[in-house]
Amino acid sequence: MKVLFMGTPEIAATALSALISHGFDVVGCVSQPDRPRGRGMVLTPPPVKVLAEERGIPVYQPDSLKDESFLPTLRELDPDVIAVVAYGKILPSYVLDFPKYGCVNLHVSLLPKYRGAAPMQRAVMNGERETGVTTMKMDVGLDTGDILLVEKFPIGDEDTFETVHDTSAAIGGALLCKTLLGLEDGTVTPHPQNHGEATYAEKITKEDCAIDFSLPAKTLHARIRGLSPMPLAFTRMPNGKLLKVVSASLAEGNGACGEILRAERDGFVVACGAGALLFRTVIPEGKGKMSAADLLRGRQLAVGDLLAL
Repeated sequence: MKVLFMGTPEIAATALSALISHGFDVVGCVSQPDRPRGRGMVLTPPPVKVLAEERGIPVYQPDSLKDESFLPTLRELDPDVIAVVAYGKILPSYVLDFPKYGCVNLHVSLLPKYRGAAPMQRAVMNGERETGVTTMKMDVGLDTGDILLVEKFPIGDEDTFETVHDTSAAIGGALLCKTLLGLEDGTVTPHPQNHGEATYAEKITKEDCAIDFSLPAKTLHARIRGLSPMPLAFTRMPNGKLLKVVSASLAEGNGACGEILRAERDGFVVACGAGALLFRTVIPEGKGKMSAADLLRGRQLAVGDLLAL
């Protein structure tokens, strides 16, 4: 089976690595163009491109797939299947219809739940106790194609976007390999999604990251975890400076919403609408990541202060 791989970020590189390790004939990789990164805005290749070049696989970075502009390359590579993992562009019909086995997408949710841009973040933020990865046959809709295989895993009380991402990547790569082998030998067959159960995971916005201390601590704890390590939930200190929260845990206490109730060895406790949160790791504006306890000891905050937007 000749595979054309389409993907861009780290999770896609993990899936590509799995395909290579399992001996698939990856005839090419399609990735987003290099982008400026960091404070110096250095033009940086995406992780899939880096891995593909290391393994001697041809890389293609078209600015657009519209108007059959990529069709000559497809004809030259002649893939049996196109494997897609977080590529970042909509695939037009001529790409979807080209390969013998179609286009197979690895989506990091239990479809039809959490279709769209931010399924891992939203699952954690919403307090889900379970998520997983799904392979599906792509169609012209957004994550609406027929399901091929699914693998579930639990979301623990302290899991974050980062831990769910890493688990999804590891499980997803193996599931993608299993799916392609099953398509080839006929043991994997597609079945339609229940569109009536579909939910949509919208892109994370700045408003999603703002901490509203009038909400219950349990709700805020899930949101903080779902936004860590990026883009991070935030509040503001009494001096108006931004305070991003990297990690927190549930605590006991009552007070005005946003009030710092007490100092503890590994952080400080903040009152919420119901219950409280222990802030453990934070990033004050203009500084690096630090212990919340160190922030209090440095007298930038004090017990009794109010955190608010």
